[in-house]
Parts: sequence; structure tokens; C-alpha cells
Amino acid sequence: MINIVLYEPEIPENTGNIMRTCAGANAKLHLIEPFGFIFDEKKIKRSTANYFDKVVYERYLDFDDFLSKNTGTFYYLTRYGNKSYSEIDFSDKNKNIYLIFGKESTGIPKKILHDNIGNCFRIPTSDNIRALNLSNCVAIVTFEALRQQDFPGLLRSDPFKGEDYLKTE
Repeated sequence: MINIVLYEPEIPENTGNIMRTCAGANAKLHLIEPFGFIFDEKKIKRSTANYFDKVVYERYLDFDDFLSKNTGTFYYLTRYGNKSYSEIDFSDKNKNIYLIFGKESTGIPKKILHDNIGNCFRIPTSDNIRALNLSNCVAIVTFEALRQQDFPGLLRSDPFKGEDYLKTE
């Protein structure tokens, strides 16, 4: 299973967009407190485009609380990573894979990254920016992991119009 972990998210709109991605990817979302906003369903619901009820998520008091309740392979997105996300083998569908993303302003603390340096990765970018938007990063890496697993449990055609929609006039 693909698990998305947000370490102390600060922007409710990003969190809402990520929740929508998790709903569409059948990924579980793990939210590590403290948040930079009041976690209010009404505030988040707008960014999830009303898919809030489709999201499987869990909240944790802090990183240690998260670690004590989860086992698997943990990967950390950081602009300081020395390998690309595309170099990581996410293909084992039987592994619990946790993709950990840091807060928008400062990322994941250096101590956590240092202790897990072998599982740190980055999304390659030009030198014009420091980093991509958090919700974009989550979508890019999540769907790369799912691609490597041949998109388990995901639909290959539109569930509302059907696979023959473009064939009809």
C-alpha cells in the first residue's frame, strides 16, 4: 500500500489537494501535528472538491507517535536528496511504502533526514526554484510509485462516461 505522510503541514489548501490525490490514488494519508492551520473539515472540504469522505487518513501527535504506529519502508522527499524519486524501486505491492513530505516552509527536520539518508530523494528541478509546490510533489511521486506497481486497483477508463465515450459522437 502507498501511504502519504505530511509532516506538520502548514497550508490547508495544499492538505486538501493532497487529500483529493489520496482519494484518487487509494492511498492512506498520515497527518503529523502540529498543523499550521486549524484542521476544520469545512475549510479542507473546499480543496478536496468534496471528496473529503473518500479519504482514509489518520492524525498523529508528533513524528514519534507516527513511527510507533506504522511499519514499512519510509522514503523522505527533500531538496537535499542526492537521488531522484525515479531511481527508487516502489514496485513491490506487498510492501507498506510511506512517502514522507515535510512542511511547506522548512521541510523535514535535518536530524530525521540525516538518520535516514539512504532513503532521501528529490524531484529534479532547475536552479530557478528551491522546490515545487507540496501538493504537486505528492502527486508526482505517488503516481510514479503507482505506475511502478501497474496502478493497482485504479481504473483505466472514466467511471462516469465509460471507456467508449470518445468513440461516440
